[in-house]
Amino acid sequence: MNFHIITLFPDSFDSYINSSIVGRAIKDKKIKVDFYNPRDFTKNNNHRVDQKPYGGGPGMVIEAEPVIKAIQKAKGRKKDVKIILTTPSGIKFTNVIANKYSKKHKHIIILCGRYEGIDSRVQKIFKPDEISVGDYVLTGGELPAMVMMDAISRQIPGTLGNFDSIEENRVSSSEFYTRPEIIKYKSKNYKVPSVLLSGNHKEIEDWKKSKK
Repeated sequence: MNFHIITLFPDSFDSYINSSIVGRAIKDKKIKVDFYNPRDFTKNNNHRVDQKPYGGGPGMVIEAEPVIKAIQKAKGRKKDVKIILTTPSGIKFTNVIANKYSKKHKHIIILCGRYEGIDSRVQKIFKPDEISVGDYVLTGGELPAMVMMDAISRQIPGTLGNFDSIEENRVSSSEFYTRPEIIKYKSKNYKVPSVLLSGNHKEIEDWKKSKK
């Protein structure tokens, strides 16, 4: 899987992609991440990519042309490419969507919006999937891009080491316990549920299902 991230702030990904599951997946060559900054595709000397919106209104809009050129660079001659635009008005991102992307596509281009947004002609030309990671507005699309990379990468065999580690493929619960068996806090003992110490796998599985 090759992620192509189009962003004005590629440095904001540094700490994330060099750690955790994504960092390990890159090291193991399960995924690859490339960045394309629209500023690198401008003709002006100051590499400015934002302008006031036609028709008036607050904020600034990212110009279409540098974004179009960045997408063209990312696409190259690849055929199996999915383009995603991060936007609060898009379809809500889910594990089902993450799984679909991981199975159907080898190249995913993620457009990270900023300011008031990207000139709508980009959407008209490339018709990207418009995706939201939640019912709230963020400063930019970099955080949603990281969320999607993480969720999609988890679906790729070998990324987690053990495929059963993917939560939707195993019986999990909303409660978790580890050693020690008893923790004392303010004169009160907090114990691990006895069923988890019983060794009875069926009862443990039933307990986990009851706690979902």
